[in-house]
Amino acid sequence: MSLRIRPAVFDDIPALNNLIADSVRGLSKGFYTDAQIESSIKYIFGVDTQLLEDGTYYVIESNGRIAACGGWSKRKTLYGGDQHKSTADPLLDPANDAARIRAFFVHPDFARQGIGSMLINFCETEAKKNGFSRIELGATLPGEPLYLALGYKSISRELVQLPDGENIAVIKMYRGLK
Repeated sequence: MSLRIRPAVFDDIPALNNLIADSVRGLSKGFYTDAQIESSIKYIFGVDTQLLEDGTYYVIESNGRIAACGGWSKRKTLYGGDQHKSTADPLLDPANDAARIRAFFVHPDFARQGIGSMLINFCETEAKKNGFSRIELGATLPGEPLYLALGYKSISRELVQLPDGENIAVIKMYRGLK
């Protein structure tokens, strides 16, 4: 399998939103109910265009097909696409704040092949190059085992209430950058 990491561009957004929906539907079964999955796609999971503007969101392509997407952020938002934010997203201070791992999704056809780990390692390296010494993320239940395997530690668990009455569990996690 030939893999290539490249920055995501605005023209990728329709394909990324399809990949995100496919990923959530395919990999969240058994962790969340169907209603939670559909609600989370509608209200939380999607592309955060601020990451594209900042140049910190990436895709992994396999033979020209987008297999995964994800990024890191130097901004305060911990998770969620454009539909989840209503205020400006202030910059973090690398001397005092942790960078964020954001919006990681792997297409089910490419799951459990090391692609997510590859992208996280790439993002951690980029965050470190930008002066950050630690990183945080908001993990979903199906993502938590990967992050634990990569050395992330849980800080807290929360139930995020969605506008339609559904809720979804999110685990705040962190790790130091070496």
